[in-house]
Amino acid sequence: MKPIVYIFTKAPLMGKAKTRLAADIGVVHAQRIYKAMMSRVIRNVQSEKWDTVLAVTPARWLSRVREWRGMPQIRQVSGSLSPRLADVFKIKGPIVVIGTDCPQVTAQDIDHAFKALKHHKVVFGPAADGGFWLMGAIGPIPADLFDNVRWSHENTLLDLADKFDDIGVLRTLTDVDDLETLREVRANPGPS
Repeated sequence: MKPIVYIFTKAPLMGKAKTRLAADIGVVHAQRIYKAMMSRVIRNVQSEKWDTVLAVTPARWLSRVREWRGMPQIRQVSGSLSPRLADVFKIKGPIVVIGTDCPQVTAQDIDHAFKALKHHKVVFGPAADGGFWLMGAIGPIPADLFDNVRWSHENTLLDLADKFDDIGVLRTLTDVDDLETLREVRANPGPS
């Protein structure tokens, strides 16, 4: 069974993605940056070693976004990140989930995650803000493991990692959420 990388992504609608960044730089500029980050992540994580699937929201935008053309797409279930992660991790096999907030992520990072899953039950790519930019596991995993997690919190990764006893850890990356983190990533963009 071929491993799967799910990229959680939002349609790049004006004022709907990167709202905290938009508060700092305006909705037009934030939308442009979001599209660039989304495109970069999609491009940078491609490999023949795994299948890449976009998990998109809102569902009505399936196959309607130019940057998603040619990519397999599924809709994200509604709700917090808990049911959305539970939905993709319900299938059997090695699975990695990332978002589009860390444009520094590369195919090498994904490869490291799948290699870590040969030795660990779960793998995380920590984000500098206390969350994570990658989660990987051999599915299926119980949906209730995603309960009682404080999402978008400085302890998000700790809340989730405490539920597992065998964890692999990748490099720490920065989520682009606001002007300060955008500047950090621009100062150290990683490979393009």
